[in-house]
Amino acid sequence: MHPDLAADLVRLPSLLQSVREHVTGFLDGVEEREVLPSLPAPPAAGLPERGSGLQAALQDFVERWEPGLSASAGPRYWGFVTGGVTPAALAGDWLTAAVDQNSFSSLDGTGQRLERETVSWLRDLFGLSRDQEGTLVSGATMSNMVGLAVAREWLGERLGVSPAEEGAGALGAVRVLSGSPHSSVAKSLSMLGLGRASLVPVPTLAGREAVDPVALEAALERADAPCVVVANAGTVNSGDFDDLRAIVRLRGRHDFWLHVDAAFGGFAALSPTSSHLVDGMDAADSVCVDLHKWLNVPYDSAVQFTRRQDLQVRVFRNTAAYLGPERDGIDRVHRTPENSRRLRALAAWFTLRAYGRDGHRGDRRAVHGVRTLPGRVHRWSSRPADAGSGPAQRRLLHSCRESHHCPADRARQESGRLCVSHPDRVRGCSGAARGVQQLADYRSGCSYRIRNFVRRAAWGSLGGVKRAWSQGTAVTGRVPRLPSGVR
Repeated sequence: MHPDLAADLVRLPSLLQSVREHVTGFLDGVEEREVLPSLPAPPAAGLPERGSGLQAALQDFVERWEPGLSASAGPRYWGFVTGGVTPAALAGDWLTAAVDQNSFSSLDGTGQRLERETVSWLRDLFGLSRDQEGTLVSGATMSNMVGLAVAREWLGERLGVSPAEEGAGALGAVRVLSGSPHSSVAKSLSMLGLGRASLVPVPTLAGREAVDPVALEAALERADAPCVVVANAGTVNSGDFDDLRAIVRLRGRHDFWLHVDAAFGGFAALSPTSSHLVDGMDAADSVCVDLHKWLNVPYDSAVQFTRRQDLQVRVFRNTAAYLGPERDGIDRVHRTPENSRRLRALAAWFTLRAYGRDGHRGDRRAVHGVRTLPGRVHRWSSRPADAGSGPAQRRLLHSCRESHHCPADRARQESGRLCVSHPDRVRGCSGAARGVQQLADYRSGCSYRIRNFVRRAAWGSLGGVKRAWSQGTAVTGRVPRLPSGVR
């Protein structure tokens, strides 16, 4: 054994303690950390001929790479829907690396059994029936791809062919209908051999991203073969929801596979104030939900559900002598493109076990608590002592006060001014524009417009929202202080 490796094994407890202390310090300072440091990339270094051990590697990382990392784990990062894990999820993810399970086969089945329990908890959390079978995957892109792969096999079943055996060409032309599909849908269709051109846009309701059910039915009537419909529960730009119940009713008159992309909005099921938005989701043939968003587990984690596990296994079956006999699709190796897969279910299991339904429903209550935030902000800022930093902020707050939403062009104008006026607060105007629009372009019936703002607050409390707001989440120079009466 190499002497440096041998020495690290002997000192492993103290070395891991050093890493723990460093991680704790990083997390303690993440709220004050620059959101996206404007630092040059460190000079490239060649592969060391001789190593120097874990401690030296940690020091090199801290000096060369850590200063340029974004504060994506903190409350002021608005670039993407990332960051902010629960303590239990963090512990579960550390244990995932430590136990290092490849959870894909019943030959070594404990990891798979833990994943099945986790999936059953998630199914219960989202109000899905036992007909929906699920598997954890790396993110919404993979979840959507798996769902659409099963849909592809369903289309073949309708036509008397098997794309899994004969190729996608056996289907002929395919139509995938959607109002405001996430970009991963087109990417998935490309990977599945169906082609990006198979995605047919359907008109949306006026001023919204939700599909127009009348236009969708008209598109289905024009189809001369079974179709796939991708419904959206929480669109990426505005968090809008398709009327899932109306789409489900169309199945009585038209033959189509219904895939629900609920990567953003699936967790609406947890709150009595928003659960109506996902009514009908259980009737879907396949469902996508991201976990590294609202469940606050580390990247990468999502879950896919489908009612047709038999078709899923037909698509992803992987047989080989070393894998042992097939077990009716129970093994995860027959469920997704991955053969090698880390036990990513462990982080989700830990946070669900630690905080339960009520704890994660509490996170949604924090969302409900800020539904009235635009009006509150105006009241706070109307007092001279709480005034914002300039006209742009006052215009934004006034607009929110007037109608709780702004037209998209107004939101873009305001966010652009804020980016220019306060570059120290925001790195990457596109992310800031989306963040401000989520606050300003607030539309009826959906609390997800400001999802980044809420979920980056300390998990699960309005106190966390207060803290995130006071740290500059509104991407303005000075932000209004909350009155002492707000708890």
